[in-house]
Amino acid sequence: MKKIISGGIMALIILGCTQDKKPSNIPAQETEDLMPVSSVQINKDKNTIKERFSAPKNYQWQEEKSDSFGYFIENFKLKPYGSQILRYDDSPISTQHLHEAVFDIDTGNKDLQQCADAVIRLRAEYLYKIKKTDDIKFHFTSGHLLSWNDYKNGTRAFVNGNSVNFRKTADFDDSYQGFRNYQDLIFNYAGTISLNKETKPVLKNSDLKTGDILITPGSPGHVVFIAGVCKNKEGKKLFLLSEGFTPAQSIHLLSNPFQKNISPWYDLDVNASETKTARYIFEPTNFRSF
Repeated sequence: MKKIISGGIMALIILGCTQDKKPSNIPAQETEDLMPVSSVQINKDKNTIKERFSAPKNYQWQEEKSDSFGYFIENFKLKPYGSQILRYDDSPISTQHLHEAVFDIDTGNKDLQQCADAVIRLRAEYLYKIKKTDDIKFHFTSGHLLSWNDYKNGTRAFVNGNSVNFRKTADFDDSYQGFRNYQDLIFNYAGTISLNKETKPVLKNSDLKTGDILITPGSPGHVVFIAGVCKNKEGKKLFLLSEGFTPAQSIHLLSNPFQKNISPWYDLDVNASETKTARYIFEPTNFRSF
């Protein structure tokens, strides 16, 4: 579990996915009755999102620039088709019928990498891969900012009641394990509230792109991210959605039990009063972008 700190502003640190205890606010029977049966071709032998999931009829995948966050996501390696969602302790979660793919990335061995953390993880890994290390910096829910550059140079966070202080107490370490340790620290103190503040609103459907997020900040809160975009000749877009969840578990791509004919693609609208996903209802709809 994420570290619980009592008192004042530091209570905010744990708000986010930590309190997402209910698996969804969609009735379980409803999702079971809507088991997705789709006409969309799924190439089960392929191991990236873009290769595995064909666009629906009359739609085409949207191209992403090779150095973009969207390209990083849609070309992320997947585990073999049919892989289960596993908790951080390697036990399977109980709900295994609402996803179509599992990302080939570790969850860690603690209950840290939950929903907002899954987005932060992929964003950090992307920036690390393209060597934009100056941009790897995330806020705690309390508002305090810690960058990877500061952490690798030995800066550590010290939390005492309502206060957060940063002091240099460790030697320089720019190893990948050090980077993972930095991420775990961020996961411990960040969440949907801080992630919402670090992103900008998306106000038009035409502006939605791979890597954007749909988020409810708070406690409980939740977030999913767009993992692929396709478009038809009229300009209408459809979207793939992925998420992490609570307790910390495999990052996975969702099926769409509400539109069986296009599952796992979703028809999304930034102006909708609510947006149903397989495991959560976002009310209001709140799309944001890095």
